[in-house]
Amino acid sequence: MTDPLWHGPAVALLNLFTADGSVDAPATAALAARVVGAGIRGVLVNGSTGEASALSDDERVALVAAVRASCPDVPVIAGASGEWAGQAVARVEAAVKAGADGVLVAPPRLGGDLDRYFEAVAAAAGDVPVLAYHYPPVAGGPVSVSALATLPVSGIKDSSGDPVRLGHELDLGGVVYTGSSALLGYAGWLGATGAIVAAANLVPEECLAAWDRDAAAQRAVLTAERTAKAQPGGYKTAVAARFGTSATRRIG
Repeated sequence: MTDPLWHGPAVALLNLFTADGSVDAPATAALAARVVGAGIRGVLVNGSTGEASALSDDERVALVAAVRASCPDVPVIAGASGEWAGQAVARVEAAVKAGADGVLVAPPRLGGDLDRYFEAVAAAAGDVPVLAYHYPPVAGGPVSVSALATLPVSGIKDSSGDPVRLGHELDLGGVVYTGSSALLGYAGWLGATGAIVAAANLVPEECLAAWDRDAAAQRAVLTAERTAKAQPGGYKTAVAARFGTSATRRIG
């Protein structure tokens, strides 16, 4: 594993669509710039929060390029998972060409040889860091802690919300980002590198404070997440209500 691109909270960005379901790259880039302006330290584009599985490869590239242009001062990470190595390699190469500072890659849902898969991904990424993504079954297959120790990756985003697993990952001494809003303060306290969370679309300031172990802010993040997920559309609807963005979804 290598040095981190950033420390602290980053946003797992919502991708925004027009009323007819078309990708709205300028609006998505504006949302990214809004949360970065609030202090968020990095942007993940085309992750599971961004409905990546419903995007074409051309749409993925357009979104990465737009966010890269709108957020020049923070790292931009691109989701680039695939159901086989060739698909992931193509997406990684396209993301790097579009300006991504790093890529986030989950294993195929049906498993396989993780070493060969991530070796191909790392070769395609070149000098650009690769983060493994553990969030089964939402985003691909699992990345076991034992496998993580030897994979050719720069670190991991773990969205499982499992505090025991988080501790095991930190024992490896590498770059670890939690994807769980519930673990923001705990992860910061334990010494995790940072976080990549959907809640930062809605309450970025509270996410930053929670990371710094502000208990009231952590409760506010949990309340925002619970309230958002209790309504149809989840964070997409909640962010639309707060910031006037589109609530159109392709998934759900």
